[in-house]
Amino acid sequence: MRRQIIVMFCGLFLLPLPAAFAEAPLVAVNRGALFKVQDAGHTLYLFGTIHVGAPDFYPLEPTVTRALHEAGALALEIDPTLDPRLAASAVLKYGMDAPGSKLPADCRQVLAPRVTPLLQKYGIPAEAAVPMKPWMLASVLAISEFSTLGYRTDLAVDSYLAQQAKQRSIPVLELESMESQLALFGGMTQDEQCRFLEDSIESIEDKDQQQEAREIANAWRTADSAAFERLAAKAATDPSFAARFMQEVLLDGRNPKLADGIARLLRQEKTSLAAIGVLHLVGKQSVPDLLRKKGLKVERVY
Repeated sequence: MRRQIIVMFCGLFLLPLPAAFAEAPLVAVNRGALFKVQDAGHTLYLFGTIHVGAPDFYPLEPTVTRALHEAGALALEIDPTLDPRLAASAVLKYGMDAPGSKLPADCRQVLAPRVTPLLQKYGIPAEAAVPMKPWMLASVLAISEFSTLGYRTDLAVDSYLAQQAKQRSIPVLELESMESQLALFGGMTQDEQCRFLEDSIESIEDKDQQQEAREIANAWRTADSAAFERLAAKAATDPSFAARFMQEVLLDGRNPKLADGIARLLRQEKTSLAAIGVLHLVGKQSVPDLLRKKGLKVERVY
């Protein structure tokens, strides 16, 4: 387990285009994970999301839908409905080589024989990939691979919630920012980015990973808490660089700030909803555990 979990659960680093979400199937079932957080008469529902989607993910089940409709505010990692120019600026800053820069040969040239057929498979022009830093190229390849499996960024759960909230004039708050998220990836050294890229390519080339990707999505689709715990435990023991980056930087490094923002929202609003990547809600030092350490009452709904 390497690159897939990062894309699906931990980093919303490429904003999707707006999508029209169909309200089907007619029967909604539990998705992801849901916690109820309470303190001093205030209630916040904490929902575990996935950063890609499929048409059959919707509608969300009634408890989450009701929590959103009754919320004084919705908190997300980042608001995917903001001006896309903000995302483009952050991508240029952290994910792309400066225009006209002459850089020494690196892993992108070494790995070109493996990258080129993947670009062709996904219909990505080779010239479009040239200025991408290794971590950005890895991310684009991983997201493109998910698209071949039927999982789309334009149907991401975060986007669905944001659009539903704005249709009801519910404020959408950001617990992080596109700038801060991309800065985590951009903070890798060149050697680390190359290891990240190679891990991603290996993950895509391993056909077993396709089945694992489906298992991850199905765990979210059916709110399989045991499966989430297994995924978290497996990721925590994966020795690959990408897995270590996920655990130490994208999970452990971000969870305290996410917990602080959620606790702050709980104090500010009588009722509210926060939605973050579901792997932030499981494993050691999870956001629910950090909220309990703050003295808040945290109950798992499913």
